[in-house]
Amino acid sequence: MNREQRARAYFLEGYNCAQSVGMAFSDLIGFSEEETARYLCGFGGGFSRMREMCGAISGMVFVLNVLYGHSLPKSHQEKADYYALVQTLIRRFEEEFGYCRCGDLLGVSGPEAPVPEERTEEYYQKRPCPNFIGRAAAILEEYLRKENGKEDDDDASIYRTSGKID
Repeated sequence: MNREQRARAYFLEGYNCAQSVGMAFSDLIGFSEEETARYLCGFGGGFSRMREMCGAISGMVFVLNVLYGHSLPKSHQEKADYYALVQTLIRRFEEEFGYCRCGDLLGVSGPEAPVPEERTEEYYQKRPCPNFIGRAAAILEEYLRKENGKEDDDDASIYRTSGKID
């Protein structure tokens, strides 16, 4: 099962969009699935159903942060380079779907009640979220494979399990 499929499967198990994308890469970032789910729990629904930045994108950025993030407060060039990377991947998502904001993607005008909807067959039939989740995971995996010169390799061992990718 590739990471796109894994991310979709996590969503269908009941995880939110951010958790689903992040968990599909948990083996690469050095966190357990449980830790990853906990770290991303508030990002689903566009920041806890506020319908802001798509949770699938938030999950993608979380993985990038762990793999490539910087920690030096005055490293202006590092910040600029990293921000450019994040913006590039978000723009790829936005080019495909027209938006990167959860509310726009779902056709919802603003925040919704903080109580998540029950995951039923009807819920999954009306939600396009698995498409967003799958593509966010695929965009990230495509980038990571390209960075490693392994675009055609299906072997997940091409990645390190934590820190920057070799």
